[in-house]
Parts: sequence; structure tokens; C-alpha cells
Amino acid sequence: MESINLIESFSEFKEIKNIDRPTLMSIIEDVFRSMLIKKYGSEDNFDIIVNPDRGDIEIWHNREVVDDEFAEDSFDYDEAKHIGLSAAKKIDEDLEIGEEITTPVKLDDFGRRAVLAVRQNLVSKILELEKDGIYKKYKERVGEIMTGEVYQIWKKELLILDEDGNELLLPKSEQIPSDFYKKGDTIRAVVQRVEMKNNSPVIILSRTSPAFLERLFELEVPEVFDGLITIKKIVREPGERAKVAVESYDDRIDPVGACVGMKGSRIHGIVRELRNENIDVINYTGNAQLFITRALSPAKITSVKIDDENKRAEVYLKPDQVSLAIGKGGHNIKLAGKLTGYEIDVYRDTDVDVEDVDLEEFADEIESWILDELKAIGCDTAKSVLELSVDELVKRTDLEEETIKEVRNILQAEFE
Repeated sequence: MESINLIESFSEFKEIKNIDRPTLMSIIEDVFRSMLIKKYGSEDNFDIIVNPDRGDIEIWHNREVVDDEFAEDSFDYDEAKHIGLSAAKKIDEDLEIGEEITTPVKLDDFGRRAVLAVRQNLVSKILELEKDGIYKKYKERVGEIMTGEVYQIWKKELLILDEDGNELLLPKSEQIPSDFYKKGDTIRAVVQRVEMKNNSPVIILSRTSPAFLERLFELEVPEVFDGLITIKKIVREPGERAKVAVESYDDRIDPVGACVGMKGSRIHGIVRELRNENIDVINYTGNAQLFITRALSPAKITSVKIDDENKRAEVYLKPDQVSLAIGKGGHNIKLAGKLTGYEIDVYRDTDVDVEDVDLEEFADEIESWILDELKAIGCDTAKSVLELSVDELVKRTDLEEETIKEVRNILQAEFE
């Protein structure tokens, strides 16, 4: 028989991603059934056979042979169910009334417009199913790391293609500030969310999410992947610093040591992936005071006072530890607060003589080159600077008068 070959071959649809063969065949069959219903009012007397290997579709029409008078005059005659004896004998001379005849349905029987419509319907349904398949696939992979290739670079986002050619988006807000990519670069990121926009799936990736760092730990540290070490919480300032609280239920395993690895071998790969983000791995504990002390690493804490009701903590340190506790740009203390859930206030230990303060303690407020200028003339402490007049400091350093006044105000405020 002349098979219905709507498409040059099924290869056009064979390689469709995310759609299994039985589903694809079912869609094709449904599309043709709807075409038969439109032409004949019913598809009950038709058999549809999809041949994906041969690349064609066969439709067979089953009808009962009736006498010619019934075919011509009876209101019960239905061309979808019946065929007159004369017409039947033209196909097979041996047929008699009451027997069944099966004939092939040709594409020409439907007309060109119907064929075009069915093709459009078929393409539309398959694209719809493909989009739905991509949506479901990535919805199940939220929180997992994906590797893709940078395909296009825009001002606010990157377009990335996965191994199947699906389009993924990495917004600027989800990139580490020092990230820089060129077209064709391989990129790793975590699937943050999947949403439908205009009936198309939009997959958003992230490199700044704590989940990305957690997945990297699972890849680099077998004990984390196996569940021997649990990551309790992660907080990040992307590209700057991260704090990871870990815990092991096996006393034989040192969770911090296992995560860092011999000479930092395990954590080095993670740090490199995150553009040299500093990562502090600390032992989790239910003891709030101890947890806060560990969270403020690398600073050494003298004592901690907890106010559980207001979730505040007063932390006392020696003067030379204050800048370490606060960290560059305040990242250390901010992350320690997020990790522990406490608002942390830092105080210099009152038992220590604070008549004078080392200039290094102001590293988070005064730029390092200015401090170096002051140290070069022998001023290592706040008071040694304040003892000199503005004019004297202008003469002895390369600093401008306005800068010196600003520095003196900062130092003076310390003692007030």
C-alpha cells in the first residue's frame, strides 16, 4: 500500500530529546485519530500503525459490505462503517454481503490542507511535550550541579547550553563578582530554580548559592558524599569568604580535617572553582558560646556573653584580634552572625591596657598604604599619631592635609 509519509523520515523526530519512543508514537497516533474524527465523525473503524523504523504511518479502514440498495437509500448507511457490494467487488470480487473489508487510507483522501494542518498539529504537540520534558527534568535537578558551555554573553546574563543543547541562564546576580567567561568556555553552576514563561521552561543557574558550595564539597570530599560528614550550614559572601559548619557522627573522623584534606588538597579545588574565595571550615556544636568562638575564626576570643532572648552576643577580644574578628570589609563578623544566628558585638577586652591602640587595628577603616606612610615615620600606635600636629604630619609624610584630618578623626573616636 502507499503509506502516509508526512515527514521525509521519522529521523526528524527520532532524535527528539526528553521524549521516549512509546510516547512519541502515541502522540503521532493521536494526531491522526483526530484527523479521522474530523473527516468521518469517528475513528472506531480505523486501525493506525506507526512504523518508526520504516519512517511511515499506515491507516487501515475496516467496513462491512452491505447491499447496494441499503447503501443508496438507507438513513442508517454510514460511509465510515459500510461499503456497498458493487464498490466492494471492485476491490475484491469474492466479497459477499455481511463480510468485512479492510482497505488502506491514502494521504490524498484527506486533502492538502488537512495534511498541512495535521503536520503542524504534530510538530506543535511534540514541541509542547519536549518543553514539558525539559521542565520536569530540571525541576527534579534543582540543587544539582550542571556543566555546560557558554554559548552567548549578554550584559545581564549568560546563555549556556547543556550536553543535550538545552538552554540555561546564568544571571549576572548569580555570578561570582570575579567570574569572567568567553564563548565556548566550560562552566559549572547549580540549578537554582525552574519556571515556565510563555509556555517555555526557563532554567536559572547560580554560582553564588550556598547549595553550589555544598555540592562542590560532595564532589571533593567522599565522606560528605557518603553522609559520614554532615554539612550543617553554609553562609557565603561570594568571591570573598564562606563559612561551612560541619559535623561527624563518627568519633573517628575529624570533619574539618577530612574537608580540608592533606595540606589543603581537597579544599584547594573548591577554592579555585570559587575564584579564590576564602573558606573557613569549622566544627558544628550546639553550644552557642563555643560555636560563636569557632565562627569568628581566625580571631582568638577572650570571652563571650550570650543574650539568648534577643539573640545577641557580646564578644571580648584582645586589641590585636579585633581586626581579625571583623575581617576585611566586615565579611568575617557578618558571616559569623549569619552562621550562628546571633547579632555579634565586638569589644576590646577590658582587662587589657587600652591606653593606646596599634595602628593595625584600624585596617578595616583606614587604607593600608596610609597606615604604611604613618609607620614609616615611626608612628605605630594611635596615640603616637595624635601626639603630632596636622602640620607636622603633612611635613613628614606624603599625605594630604585632608587625609590626615580624616585619619585623626578616626583615631580620636577610638578613645572617645
